[in-house]
Parts: sequence; C-alpha cells; structure tokens
Amino acid sequence: MTYDEALAYWYGRINFEVRAAGPDDLKLERMQALLHRLGDPHRRLRIVHITGTKGKGSTAAMLAAILQKAGHRVGLFTSPHLTHVEERIQVDGSSISHEELAECMAEVAAAAAGMPPPTFFEIGTALGFLHFAQKKCDLAIIEVGLGGRFDSTNVCTPLVSIITNVGFDHMAQLGNTLEAIAYEKAGIIKRGVPVVSGVTQSGPRDVVARVAREFAAPLWDAKDFLPPPEIAVGLLGAHQRENAACAIAAIERLRDAHIPVPSAAIRDGLASVRWPARIEVRSRRPLVILDTAHNVPSAEALVQTLAESFPDVGRKAVVFAVSSDKQYPEIIRTLATYFDSFHMTRYGTNPRATPPEKLADTLRQIDGTRQCRTYAASKDAWAAARAAMAYDDLLCATGSMFLAGELQGS
Repeated sequence: MTYDEALAYWYGRINFEVRAAGPDDLKLERMQALLHRLGDPHRRLRIVHITGTKGKGSTAAMLAAILQKAGHRVGLFTSPHLTHVEERIQVDGSSISHEELAECMAEVAAAAAGMPPPTFFEIGTALGFLHFAQKKCDLAIIEVGLGGRFDSTNVCTPLVSIITNVGFDHMAQLGNTLEAIAYEKAGIIKRGVPVVSGVTQSGPRDVVARVAREFAAPLWDAKDFLPPPEIAVGLLGAHQRENAACAIAAIERLRDAHIPVPSAAIRDGLASVRWPARIEVRSRRPLVILDTAHNVPSAEALVQTLAESFPDVGRKAVVFAVSSDKQYPEIIRTLATYFDSFHMTRYGTNPRATPPEKLADTLRQIDGTRQCRTYAASKDAWAAARAAMAYDDLLCATGSMFLAGELQGS
C-alpha cells in the first residue's frame, strides 16, 4: 500500500469530525475486534489515558514533554490535526512518516477485511497503538477523541487516567447536565487504576469521585499539584497551570509505578512544551495569535488570558469560524466582551462549518456595536484583518481546529 492509497482508505471511512456520531456508533466491540486481529498492540503499551472538555490536548503535550526530558520514548496520540493527519500519531515529537503510515495502514486494512467497516477515528486509534508498539515506546499518551465511555481509545487499561475540566462542548449536549457529561468522561476510569481529576465544579467533581469509588480507583485532585510560581509553563494562561497540575499529578502516579521521572524533567518539560494554535503567539508587533477555542470554557479562557497577558494593546480583532454543532452564540457572546471587531468566515468545504452570514447575524443580535465583516474564505478574512492592523493592535484567529489548520502557514 502506498501513502496515497493509505490516505484514500482512511478518508474513505465515516468521519465523526464531519458527521456527528449516532447512538449505534457508540460501541467498543468493533474496535476490540480490530485490535485483536492486529495482535492487541495496546496491551503491549504503558498508557496514560486523558479525557475532558478542555485542556486534554495541552495536558497530553505537557506529559509527553516531561517524559521525553526524563529520557523515555513517548508516543502521543491526539486529535484532530492542524494541517496533516500524521500529526495525530507522534513519537518523541515526530509525526509518523509517510512510509510508516503506509505500512501500518496495510496491516490495519488487512485486519479490517470482512469486518463491519471501522470509522475514521477507529482506524486512527488502531494506527496509533500499532505504531507505538512497533516503535517500542516506553509510554503512550492517549487523548480521547469523543466523550470517553464509548470512545475508541477506551479499550486500553492505562497506568493512570486523567479527567481534565468538563463543560458543554456541542449543542447536542445542552439537553444534558454537567453531571451527565462528567459521567461520560468518567467512563474511562478502570478498576484499581489511579485517576487524576482536574474537574472544578462541585457536581461533576462528585460524579467523578463516585465512579472512582465504584471502581476502587484511587482518586487524586489536580488542584493539590499546582506548580509553584517559580516553575515556568511554556503555554500562555492561568488555565495552563491547571493543566500542568494534571500533568504533575499524573507524573507522581507514574513514579508510584516505578517509572523514573527526575524533578528536573518536570521543570524542563513544562518550560519547553509547545502546542500549536493554543493561544500561540505568531508575532509580537503587531500581536498576532492563533487559537482553537471551540467551546465556551475555552473561549472564556482565551479572553481572560489575552486580557491578562496583553493589557496594553490597541484595537482587538478576531477572525472567527466555527462548526454548526458548537455553542457558537455563547462563544460569540464571550468573545464580544473583549474584541472590537469580527471577521466572520468559514473553513474549507466542511458541511459542519457555520455560514459566516449566520455568525454575523448572531453577533448583531448579541451586540450591534461591534464591527463585523464576512468572508467566504478564511485566508481572505485573515489577509484583510492583518492588512488593517496598526503596530500596537491585536489579531486572533479562533473557533476551530479546522480554521487554525487553514491559517497555520499564512
């Protein structure tokens, strides 16, 4: 199988980043069967499993950076990707190569023959486990893609499970409570496996504690592991120190499992961590920032971080695109408390993208005083916003990983 053939096979599967999953899709039996045909590569790995509404990607990146500084070979599985699908599967910071992807995909395709067709994310999960096992990773950091309980990564038995903070992400979740969402996230808890919780709200926090008790899983509260002020974190924002606390608590649990991690590795890993498009400063004068906030908690963290980190900027503009199943009215309401002008756009031809005219109408209903323009293409919005900037202005693109991916090289 060639690389192009591997990509064609992968993208030919059902993709829940384009179409929402239905109840019949939320099962683990197909994933378990596929991995069994591949020799159960996930059972040959020492895993840290991470879920949550916000912060799980940053926490995963911090853990990978710390463990690499400690001298371990580390696999990192995250989603979605910014520009290239290979970014989802990394070993020691390097994405799976075209050749490795083609070789692993040939094995996955052969194993899947005769089965009910696996989804896009199931294939990616199988590729990740297989690649990490073949590369003999010392540890694999595995980020949940969808929810927790029925996510295809939830076939693993990790050394430690992490639940970062929870909140509403999709419009479809609005019929639920935060406690119900926390229960789905807590579905990654395994019997006797230590759990680190970064959940701050009392109701959801109690749900996680109850599930942990049911599974006799020792529970550790991340707030007890906040890094002291003298420990630098390479990602902007107070919320990133909360994510760092999740990472530090998990490192302590790995130490309990006799995995050596010197204190210097924690310090150096947190200071050096980089995670593209998470309040990523692209230039200082003028100030240009690339971000991916696609839910209300992340938008709130973005606004707070910008206000605290850059108090003396001039005009503040945002390029915004978002998926239609997100809470975009609430996200826009949050952004309107900070940004002076909006450049509404969309990403690519993805059918989930909200039309920019609809975003503009939503803003007018929320706050008619904000300047707003619409653009059919994200790069046109980006170019127009940058051209209008003065030396001390701020420009931020946010709302979607898909948007950030399109603008990554711009």
